[in-house]
Amino acid sequence: MRQISAAYTKAVKELLREKSALFWTIAWPIIWVIIGSYIFTGSAPQEVVPYIKGSIAISMMVFALMIAGMSNLPASIAGDRANGLLSKLISMPIKPYRDFIGRISAVTTLSLLAAALVIVIGIAVGARFTGAGVEILQVVGFVFLVICASAGVGLIIGTLIKNLQGAIMTGVGIAVITSFVSGLFAPYEVLPVPLQVFSRVYPISSAQASIVHLLAGPEMIAYNPLTSSQITLTIALSFALLFVGTILYSRLGWKLD
Repeated sequence: MRQISAAYTKAVKELLREKSALFWTIAWPIIWVIIGSYIFTGSAPQEVVPYIKGSIAISMMVFALMIAGMSNLPASIAGDRANGLLSKLISMPIKPYRDFIGRISAVTTLSLLAAALVIVIGIAVGARFTGAGVEILQVVGFVFLVICASAGVGLIIGTLIKNLQGAIMTGVGIAVITSFVSGLFAPYEVLPVPLQVFSRVYPISSAQASIVHLLAGPEMIAYNPLTSSQITLTIALSFALLFVGTILYSRLGWKLD
């Protein structure tokens, strides 16, 4: 437990000192919540505008979680590799799972802070949400799945990309590109059919659609993401990404070069 706590504390301090991490995780989603809330609601009926803004805020909240897992996590790993700390950790009697649990916990703390700030700013610019009670608990579950899937991708990047800047930009690139093609940045209904299929299969966009369905209303989503088969697929693929990431990091990343 002490090793996990030490890894967590170190990673939190590093992330808070990294200006690019704070910008992409917190500032960028907030900027897009503000811009999107005024650009994409101009022609909508006034009664649905607050829920469109809520949908935008949810999408940017999910994007903040993605960036934290896909960019900040591999940056933490690559940074420790570059300064030699990872080699020292590997040579010590420390289990790799304790290291990445500490890192993931730190990234989760930062990402949840970013997500909360995004939602607060969304509410400040007029976003409204409909969920309560059971829906909120379900939303927490889908947020957890987004964190798992993003952390899995981040561990894969941190294992395969050795360079610090390369790890950061690879994570940002994957997050931005998949957000565009999976419907986080564009309505699901305007995507071509192959990308609609990808949107339903990609666990992060599927979880985002589920959160929007629960908090902004089913009319904000062009398909039902809460069917038993869709939820099962989202859960399975989220944990599959995390599992693959942890296995790769344990076997390939956690060894002396």
